[in-house]
Amino acid sequence: MLKVEHIFLNYQAIQKKPIKKLLLTKIVEVAFFLFFATISLQLVNGQSIKKPNIVFIVIDDLNDFPEGFYGHPQAKTPHIKALGNSGVRFKNAYSNNPMCGPSRASLFTGVYPHNSSHFWMKPWLENDVLINTKTIMEKFKESGYYVVGSGKVLHHNKVDVWTEYKYKADYSPFVYAGDYNTEKKPISHPDVPAPFRTNRIVDGLNMGGGFIDGSFGPMKNFGKQTFNGERLWWVYGGFRSGKELKYINEENRDLTPDELNAEWAHDKLLELAEKQNQKPFFLSVGFLRPHTPLIAPQKYFDMYPLDSIELVNILPGDKDDTFLHMVDQFETKKRRTRSVEMFENLVASYENPLEGLKRFTQAYLACVSAVDDNVGKVISAINNSSLKDNTIIILTSDHGWTMGEKDHIYKNSLWEESTRVPLIIRAPSISSPNSIVDHPVSLIDLYPTMLELAGINNETKKNNMGHELDGYSLVPFIKNPLTTNWDGPKGALSVVYSSDINQYIPQNHHYSIVTKNFRYIVYNTGQEELYDRISDPDEHVNLIYKNSHPETKYLRNLIKSITYPMIPQGISLVENK
Repeated sequence: MLKVEHIFLNYQAIQKKPIKKLLLTKIVEVAFFLFFATISLQLVNGQSIKKPNIVFIVIDDLNDFPEGFYGHPQAKTPHIKALGNSGVRFKNAYSNNPMCGPSRASLFTGVYPHNSSHFWMKPWLENDVLINTKTIMEKFKESGYYVVGSGKVLHHNKVDVWTEYKYKADYSPFVYAGDYNTEKKPISHPDVPAPFRTNRIVDGLNMGGGFIDGSFGPMKNFGKQTFNGERLWWVYGGFRSGKELKYINEENRDLTPDELNAEWAHDKLLELAEKQNQKPFFLSVGFLRPHTPLIAPQKYFDMYPLDSIELVNILPGDKDDTFLHMVDQFETKKRRTRSVEMFENLVASYENPLEGLKRFTQAYLACVSAVDDNVGKVISAINNSSLKDNTIIILTSDHGWTMGEKDHIYKNSLWEESTRVPLIIRAPSISSPNSIVDHPVSLIDLYPTMLELAGINNETKKNNMGHELDGYSLVPFIKNPLTTNWDGPKGALSVVYSSDINQYIPQNHHYSIVTKNFRYIVYNTGQEELYDRISDPDEHVNLIYKNSHPETKYLRNLIKSITYPMIPQGISLVENK
């Protein structure tokens, strides 16, 4: 670009030569015109010194139930729907690893699990690749952004990657029985029967229910009710905090942790809006619900009367041509696939097997509507302030959740409801309202997207032990939802943990690829599943038995092209038969 100092230097040189003064004046006028025209063009193209703000909303365990996606017909999510209508909805967005910890570790570092060997729930801070790769927060911080967050954002949070951090992740409210004791943990919601509420620990891992995964129901005033001879009360905080959460009724109660995070984000955004000539900011807020325990204020349960609950499309015997329930994920005989156990315990807890599924669905929907209200509070602070025209909003989830499909209730599977997530991006002056992208993308693509939107380079390695960004910017889709000019892959890759013994070996785990038309799954045993997403969106019919299906080879090769030079063990077993 032509610089001002070059103009003046050239002018001084020209002055020493016998050129008419009028001509010199015209030359300088043209030069300055070109310079300021260049600056103006930069401003038009969004490359101005005034960087956009970014608000990143991360919701825990939210599948595609919200309005505007392919989800549940009864879901009431007006705020998420309105946000989607004002921006771009990615209707085929997927988690790269449908478990909280590894999914967020991959999202916030931009590194695929197979490139970091981080597949399970150990802290990402102990992973040599990830700790030597800049997180989104670190990258924005070094680029001059004010970086602030609250709630469950980065699992196993590292506070010093933030400029300011408010509330740590809090899964409460929990029900506590009896007087506070540091040796005691909360209990399941007292309305939940056994065996679903039962806490069963095997090899240090909860394979049953307990106060987190075995708990669902409305907040209520327990009064003088006792449980096993002990009083019941609500608590905040960690699993042994003992900090009481007051609940008299809906008009007289303490805020839930998610409500506190929404209130903080709302007030922080208004505070930032009032400041003049401030740094641009990156603000992320993480909401826990609908992560278990599925506990929310009574008013959200009232929105979904139990007798009117519609279940997802559960086909009897649907698991018979699938293989996750046959795979020994943990290589320990006492441990089973978690999702199988949760499903069997839930249906066994009620005389009518469908009642358990209806109650669980009701609780999930209640929590979805609760988080929608909290999202709405955050969005309102942006829409009703000076931030609206220069603040990019991104909303997504770390992974989905199955609701009984294929006799599974949980995450950590490679089927649609476990891997699919809502994704909305509203970028003022770039995105068009009510736009829809059908091309499969994944969470790995969000890091490079944010960098491009903010005009920041994509160098994220701290040293040679780190890893470059694996994803591709979604900006081409934001500008034109129908574009074919995208450098990313034709499908979205997901992986599921398979083995304690070989947990750090990338090829040992289970992989899936989703294209517009198909989903292909390959387990580390060589067993496969193939679904036609157009004619069979609920993934009822495994086409893999039709060995002549032309898509199978293509999809295997697509996985290999993304994971290269690593080849999943399951694919090697199939191709070497």
